[in-house]
Amino acid sequence: MASTLRLMLLMGPLLPVPVPAGLTDALRSVRVTSSSQQASGFQLTFAVSARSVIRRALLPAGLLDPGVRVVVAAVVDGSPTVLSDGIVTQQELAPSADPGASTLTLTGEDLTVLMDLRHERACFPGMPHQVRAAAVCAKYARYGIVPLAVPPVMTDLPDPVRHIPVQASTDLAYLKALASEVGHVFFLEPGPLPGASTAYWGPEVRAGLVQPALTLGAGAASTAESLSFTYDGLSRTQYTVGLTEPRTKLHVELPVPDLSLLHPPLAARPAVTLKQEPLPDTGGRSVAEALLLGLSRTSTAADAVRATGKLDVLRYGHVLRARRLVGVRGAGPAHDGLYYVSSVTHDIRRGEYAQTFSLTRDGLVSQTPVVIP
Repeated sequence: MASTLRLMLLMGPLLPVPVPAGLTDALRSVRVTSSSQQASGFQLTFAVSARSVIRRALLPAGLLDPGVRVVVAAVVDGSPTVLSDGIVTQQELAPSADPGASTLTLTGEDLTVLMDLRHERACFPGMPHQVRAAAVCAKYARYGIVPLAVPPVMTDLPDPVRHIPVQASTDLAYLKALASEVGHVFFLEPGPLPGASTAYWGPEVRAGLVQPALTLGAGAASTAESLSFTYDGLSRTQYTVGLTEPRTKLHVELPVPDLSLLHPPLAARPAVTLKQEPLPDTGGRSVAEALLLGLSRTSTAADAVRATGKLDVLRYGHVLRARRLVGVRGAGPAHDGLYYVSSVTHDIRRGEYAQTFSLTRDGLVSQTPVVIP
């Protein structure tokens, strides 16, 4: 069980630095959200008074204005974890006549907000999806962002004589559109050091190191305060791709390939597929483009089992991270096993660190008889 909690707060216009002691002393609470499906965000709440350094110096000088970069890191039992690296987008001051009740709240998003500020137009002749994604992310190297673009399971190399891919949107919209076309995701992963981030463009990683298990019903050894499960029988859909051979005009319906190409199964008994429907928007696409689109549509509805819960980090002893695997034990044979952490919300106050989280997987029953660690 962890016994210590320390918070690191850094701010700056480009390179964040440790904030003044007066600002850390005024910090009341921190909330950070991380999700596999959307941009991460943060919210910092400070106590302010008429004579505080915040109202007398920091606010007039513009040091807390929208556009300021903020890095939040938690050190639990000596192990540091970067929770957020983003930009302030909103500032809210709430004065109060009651002593100690005035607050300043800074709200922001991760560094992907910088990729969504300007409309860009660019051409990428002869470049596959992953090369285009890496080229767009490379423009933000000055913020410590390192591109990591994983090739899709099928590569459709555009012929520059017949077709040249063109970007006519913001960089963030283009990166998400590229990912959607091939069944990938795009997000920024902060860390491992403050001021550094990884721009990940690729499939959801459902393999590798497993986070310490969430334990239920074990008395003093329990690590999760609550955990509930939902099995949605209508979440999975079998898509078919309709293709017409240009010479013979013969029309065929092809089933979308098995999702294990992108998502290794986490359950021994996958959820049944009750729905079947044709994949829309396949007109004018090549076979490879149509199948990649099918993988993308199916991947968004592959997980039929979802779990939501809450834990105390100081009791758990670790920071539960989104976009990684975690084990569950004590929930029974149907629901024990490995899950993918789809979202986590961090709520930090002095001496208190709570997390609410969502887990997903493709079915019931664990693939392993014992959950480790």
